[in-house]
Amino acid sequence: MSEEAIKDINQFLTFTLGKEIFALDIGTVREVLELTSITKIPRTPEFMRGVINLRGHAVPVVDMRQKMGMSQGEDTVDTCIIIVEIEFEGELTIMGALVDSVREVFEMAPDTIEPAPKMGAAVNAEYIKGMGRQDGLFIIILEINKIFSAEELAMARGMAGDKEENQEEAA
Repeated sequence: MSEEAIKDINQFLTFTLGKEIFALDIGTVREVLELTSITKIPRTPEFMRGVINLRGHAVPVVDMRQKMGMSQGEDTVDTCIIIVEIEFEGELTIMGALVDSVREVFEMAPDTIEPAPKMGAAVNAEYIKGMGRQDGLFIIILEINKIFSAEELAMARGMAGDKEENQEEAA
């Protein structure tokens, strides 16, 4: 394989929500954590599970099943939180994505990724970067910067800031 071809290979972290396999560009993933206690924040959307303490910082956690319009699943030993970096208003916002399980880091060449299918006006597919395949299964590649609205990201940033300020006041 030529150096040019190697540069074009994209790495993705694959994870499951229900029976579906999704993927995030590995460049947006900071780390994967085991499920830890999540502090619920009152008056937040249903998909916003709350915040976790990540090395002294409050990080908002989103239930990806609910964000994707799926029913809430039961937390299991495989449930993980993927810590991702999302660019918002020129700054990086750190969020946790609660998923059913993390599978693996998977490499795909750009020519093996198909564009997101057109599903009509009723389905917003702008957050789908494309569709890949692995062992005959479809992998839905997500565009993390487009999954959340500006309002949701602003709220997440506010949740992290409020929690940190409250911790400082309590100290």
